[in-house]
Amino acid sequence: MRLPDDAEVSDEIWDEVIDGMKVRVQDKIPAIRSFAVRALSRFAGDGEDGGIVDLFLETLDNEQNAEVRKTIVLSLPPSNATLESVIESTLDVSESVRRAAYSVLSTKFPLQSLSIKQRTTLLHRGLSDRSASVNNGCLKMLKDEWLVKYCGGDAIALLRFLDVETYESVGESVMAVLLKEGALRVQDGQSIRQYFTANGENEEEQLSNIQLMDAEVALYWKIMCKHLQAEAQVKGSEAATTTGAEAAVYASEASDKNDLLDNILPSTITDYVDLVKAHLSAGPNYQFASRQLLLLGEMLEFSDTMNRKIASSFLHELLVRPLEHEVDDDGNQIAIGDGVSLGGDKEWAKAVAELAKKVHSSVGEFEMVVSTVVEELARPCRERTADFMQWMHCLAVTGLLLENTSTLRNLQVTAIDPSELLHSLLIPAAKQNHVDVQRATLRCLCLLGLLESRPNAELVKQLRLSFINGPDLVSAMACKALIDLVTWHGPQEIDRAIGIELPDPSYEKSQFAQVDLSDMDGDDLNISVLDILFSGFHKDDWEFSLEGDNHDNVPTILGEGFAKILLLSENFPSIPSDLHTVILSQLIRLYFSEETKELERLKQCLSVFFQHYPALSDKHKSSVSSAFVPAMKAMWPGLYGNSGGSSHVISKKRKLAVQASRFMVQMVQTQLLSTESTDQASKSPESASRSADVSSNFDVGEEGLAIRIAAEVASCPDKKTAAGKAYALALCKVAVLLRFRQSEQKAIKCMRGLVNSLAASVASDKELMKELAQMAARLRSLDASPDEELPKDEAEAIFKKLGLDGSFKLDTNQAVPPTPAARSVRPPAPSRRRARRAPSSSDESDTDGEVNLPAASVSRVPTTPSMTATRSQRASKTAALSKMSAKPAPVAASSDESDDQSDVTSDEDSCEESS
Repeated sequence: MRLPDDAEVSDEIWDEVIDGMKVRVQDKIPAIRSFAVRALSRFAGDGEDGGIVDLFLETLDNEQNAEVRKTIVLSLPPSNATLESVIESTLDVSESVRRAAYSVLSTKFPLQSLSIKQRTTLLHRGLSDRSASVNNGCLKMLKDEWLVKYCGGDAIALLRFLDVETYESVGESVMAVLLKEGALRVQDGQSIRQYFTANGENEEEQLSNIQLMDAEVALYWKIMCKHLQAEAQVKGSEAATTTGAEAAVYASEASDKNDLLDNILPSTITDYVDLVKAHLSAGPNYQFASRQLLLLGEMLEFSDTMNRKIASSFLHELLVRPLEHEVDDDGNQIAIGDGVSLGGDKEWAKAVAELAKKVHSSVGEFEMVVSTVVEELARPCRERTADFMQWMHCLAVTGLLLENTSTLRNLQVTAIDPSELLHSLLIPAAKQNHVDVQRATLRCLCLLGLLESRPNAELVKQLRLSFINGPDLVSAMACKALIDLVTWHGPQEIDRAIGIELPDPSYEKSQFAQVDLSDMDGDDLNISVLDILFSGFHKDDWEFSLEGDNHDNVPTILGEGFAKILLLSENFPSIPSDLHTVILSQLIRLYFSEETKELERLKQCLSVFFQHYPALSDKHKSSVSSAFVPAMKAMWPGLYGNSGGSSHVISKKRKLAVQASRFMVQMVQTQLLSTESTDQASKSPESASRSADVSSNFDVGEEGLAIRIAAEVASCPDKKTAAGKAYALALCKVAVLLRFRQSEQKAIKCMRGLVNSLAASVASDKELMKELAQMAARLRSLDASPDEELPKDEAEAIFKKLGLDGSFKLDTNQAVPPTPAARSVRPPAPSRRRARRAPSSSDESDTDGEVNLPAASVSRVPTTPSMTATRSQRASKTAALSKMSAKPAPVAASSDESDDQSDVTSDEDSCEESS
C-alpha cells in the first residue's frame, strides 16, 4: 500500500514506525534486517534522527551478512561520524560492500571533505584491490568525480590534493591508471619548454630565467614522458612484427608519440642541465622536483660526444656536491637524511645512478668515472684531515659505486681497486668515532662482501667486531651485513674466511654456543658467525626507537634473518637440523614476547613466515613439532629456571605460552603446498589400512607431536608444584586436540601406552579426564591389534627418531581412570553386555583414515550400582555424545583461546595461592 503524496501522518505514528523498524534491524532474517535499514534510512538524514545513525554504525560493526552491511553503507548519511566507517568498509571481506563504499564516497562525500591521508588510503586500496568491480568503482570515483567534477579535468590540480611528495607511489598510480584509461592528454602548447622564459647571456641569467616547477608538475611530466616513451616503443615493436598497411599504421603512431615526446622534453642537453640546476639551487624545498627532473634524463639521447661531455660534467657536480646538513645550538653539524645514501636520500642516489649509467653506458665506463670521484673524495680521508661530513660524503659515493656495479672485475682497472678501497678507506672509516660514519662504512663493507667470490678475512672480522662492541645503531647495521653475507655465501664460507676449522662431518651440532655479548671486549675468532648472531637474541638491553617505521634494530634484523635462513634451509646443508629446531623455538618465543610487541615490522615478518614455513615441506613440519616442547619450556614461568613474578605476571605469561602452543599445533596441522607428500596424502582409507604396519612418517605429523607432549608430561620434574601442575594441564589440553592416522600403527600403540601418564598428571580436572578417556578410546579403535603391546625395541626406535631418551614405560593394559570419586564397596551389579557393532565404511575418515567408535564401547571404567541404574535412561545420549567426540575438534580459533587460557590460568593461580 502506498500513501498518497498529500497524506498526513501524525508524529506518534512515525515514532511507532521508527521504533518498530529499530527492532527489526536486529531480526534473525537478513532480508528483514535489510528492509528495516532501508526504511530507517528515510529518517537518518534528519536533524533529530533519534539515534538511527548510531544504530547503523553499531550494527555495521557486528553484522555478519554481507548484503545487510552493503545496505547499511548505502544508507549512511554524509557526516564526520559516518566517514570513518565508510572508509573502513573499503576493507570489507565482501567485494559488494567494498564497491558500495566507493559508490557512497564518490556521491556523498566531496573531495575537499577528505583529509590527504584518507584520499591516498582510498586510492591505494581501491586501485590495488583484487576485485575488478572494486577497481572500476574506485576508478569511477577518481575519474568522474574527483578529476572531472572537482578538478575540472586538470590532473595537476588533482595531484595537489594528494601531497605527492609524501605519497609519491599513490600519485604515480593515479597518473598511470588515468593515462591507461585515456583520461589525460597533452594539451596543445603544454611542454616542459614553457618553463624557459628567455635565454640569458651567462649561466646565472639562464638559471634565473627558468620558472621553477612544483612537485606535482614535475611528477606529472615525468609520468607523462615515460608513458609516451613506452607507447612509442610498443607501437614500434608492433610495426616491426607486422607487415603491410597495419605495420605502416603502427609505425605512424610510434612516430607521432616520439614527436610529441621530443616536443615536450627540453630541446638540448644544456637546457635540461640548466633546468635541473635551477631547481637544485632553489634549496631543499625543490629536492623532490629535482629528482623527478633527474629521472627525465633516461629519455634523453647522449650518443653525441658533446652532449655526453655536458652530461658527464653535470654528473661530476652531482657526485661531489656536499651533503646537506644543519648546525645545532652547540655548533655541531648534523647530516640531513638517512646518513648512508648520496644526498641523504636513497631515491635521490638511485636517480643519480640511473642517469650516470645512461650517460656512461659502455662496459666499465660507469665504474671508471665514479671511482675517480671516490679517489678524489678519499684524499682528505686518507690524510686524516677530513671531518665526519667529508667521510660520509665519500662513503655515500662509494656505496653508490658498489651498489650499481655487477662484478668486481670492472673495479680492477679503476682509479681505486677493491683491495685499496678496503684497506685504505673502509677499514680506517670503521674505526671512526662518529656513529653515522661507522654505519655508512658497514653498509659499504657489506656491498663489497657481496661482490666478492669469497669473503675477505679483514672484512668479516670488522663486521663481527662492530656487531659485538659497536653502539646499538652500529650493531644493527653490522648485524644486517652479516646476515646478508651468511645468506649469500653460506655460514661455512664466512667462518672459513677467518680461519675457523670446519667441524667433523660426523658431528652434528645441537645447540648454539653460549656467548655473552655484554662481557666481550673483543672478538673471539673461535666462535662461529651463527653463534655470535644467535647470541644477539639473548642480549636484553638493545636500545631502539619506536617512532616511525624504524626497522634498524637488532631484534627485528635477527628475526628476519634467521627466518630467511630457515626458509632457505636447503641452501645451507652445513646447518644441522637440530639447530633448525633451536632457531624456530627462538622465533616463536620472539613472536609471542611482550618485549617485542611494539616492533610491528618484526611481527609482520614472522606472521608471514609462520604462515608459509610449515606448508613448504615435511622437514619444516618436523622442525615445528620438535620445537614445541623447547618453546614451551622456555616460555612457561616458574619452571626450568624461568622467572615467575606476581600472580598477574604469571597469568599473563601462561596465557602467552598457551597461545604459542595452540599456534604451533595449527602449524603442524597446515597442509603442504608442495608435492613432496602427494602420494601419501592421496591414499584412500583402504590403502592406508593395507599399509597399517608401516610407521615411518609419524615424526612430521600430529602423532609425533602428541608423543613428544606425553613424554614431556611424564618427565616433568616439578609436577607437584603449582607451576608444574599448570604446565602439565596446558600440555594435556593440547594433546587431546591432536589426531592420529590409522596408517601410523606403531605411533598409535606408543601413544596408548603414554595416555595413562597424562591422566595421572591431571587427575583433578574432570573435563580433561573425560577428553583423555575419549582420546584413549579413539586410539584403541584405531589400533589394528589392540590387545598386542608394542615391542620394546620398536618403542625405543620411535623415541630415538623423535629425539627422546626412550626411558618411558608404556602401559596399554590399564584404561584411563575415571574422575576421582568415592567408590562404593558394593560389588557392581551385573549388566547385559552390548554387542559390538562392526565398523562400517561410513565411520572411516576420508582424510586420515580414523575409525570412529563410541567411547563407551571401548572403555573399561568399572560401573557402580548408581551408574547401572541410570544407564538405560541415558544410553542414547551417551552413544550420540561419543560419536560426536570420536573425532577431535580442530584447534580452537583465536576468539576461543582466551576462554581456555583463562580456565587454565585461574585454576593454576588458585592452586598457587593455596600453596
